Amino acid sequence: MITTQEITQIREQVRAWHAKGETVAFVPTMGNLHLGHITLIKEAVKRADHVVASIFVNPMQFGQNEDLDAYPKTLVADQLALTDAGAELLFTPTPKIIYPKGMEQQTYVEVPKIGDELCGVSRPGHFRGVATIVCKLFNIVQPDVALFGKKDFQQLLIIKTMVEDLSMPIEIIGVETIREESGLAMSSRNGYLNQSQKVRAATLKQVMDTMSAEIQSGQAIVDVIAKALAKLIEAGFKPDYLEVRSSTDLSPVSAEQQALVIVAAAYMGTTRLIDNLCFER
Repeated sequence: MITTQEITQIREQVRAWHAKGETVAFVPTMGNLHLGHITLIKEAVKRADHVVASIFVNPMQFGQNEDLDAYPKTLVADQLALTDAGAELLFTPTPKIIYPKGMEQQTYVEVPKIGDELCGVSRPGHFRGVATIVCKLFNIVQPDVALFGKKDFQQLLIIKTMVEDLSMPIEIIGVETIREESGLAMSSRNGYLNQSQKVRAATLKQVMDTMSAEIQSGQAIVDVIAKALAKLIEAGFKPDYLEVRSSTDLSPVSAEQQALVIVAAAYMGTTRLIDNLCFER
């Protein structure tokens, strides 16, 4: 696998592949890779002739008092894992390469409405940072297809909306969440949890499973949410939000909507965890 910080090298290699009529899949990451990331790479191998990955801890999507400086960096281990999974090209830019004029003078991309709710409320500016870096990486790599985990459900919808609105010729594929044996969604932030917290954090998936079953049995959503919040607090969570929305666009649920998603964000100690569960009623 080739590792480079050079935009020109990425473009030249992808251009050479495309010149031969070969397709390119792209998986952007922030590094500190776990099985969820590797699953994305392996799925990308099935979808295209060549796979490009990136590792960039994007300062634009971190707010004040968030874990930018503490975010774990494991480049050597990540390179080995990416190579084993089938990636052929790794882009590892620095903030200076991505934002040469500084973030204050950087043109940005913002997806309105869908980016203003849920995590957009709790983390102002976060999705502006996500949309901007993903747009920029798409312009650098020029992939045919890009893969993202469904654990970041709101992020996935924002990227799909951006690609559609800006007429980008890229297919966006969401890949199912990879979970630990307990049901806890895999995340780089799970490493911040101690053993007791990790055990209790699995309650989040259990609560969502119960919510889905109760809603499908006809119970009122408002009552289901109230019971679920109490269970999360009992397990030691400090909930940020727990809502049921339309799974197509995260709009509030109407009586006739069948495709729903439970979206949740909650703190276990100082660690903010997110998860979701799609279902039909």
